[in-house]
Amino acid sequence: MANHKSADKRVRQNAKRKEHNHYYAKTARNAIKALRETTEKKEAEEKLPQMESMLDKLVNKGIIHKNKASNLKSGLAKHVAKLSAE
Repeated sequence: MANHKSADKRVRQNAKRKEHNHYYAKTARNAIKALRETTEKKEAEEKLPQMESMLDKLVNKGIIHKNKASNLKSGLAKHVAKLSAE
C-alpha cells in the first residue's frame, strides 16, 4: 500500500503503461506469428516491410530492445527468403 500521494500516482501510471505496452507487444507477436505461418512468397514479401516498421516503432517507444527487434527482423527476412516462389 502506498504511503504517499506520489507513490499512489506512480502505481497508477505504471499499471496504465504496462497495459499499453502489453497491447502493442501482443499485437506485434501476433503479426510475427502470422508472417511466419505464411507460405506464399509474394504475400510474405508484402508483409515484411510492414513488420520491420512495426518493430522499429516498438523500439522507439521503448517496448522492446533494439537488439531483439534486429534479431526478429533478421529471422523474418530469412524465413521470407527461404519461401519458394510458388
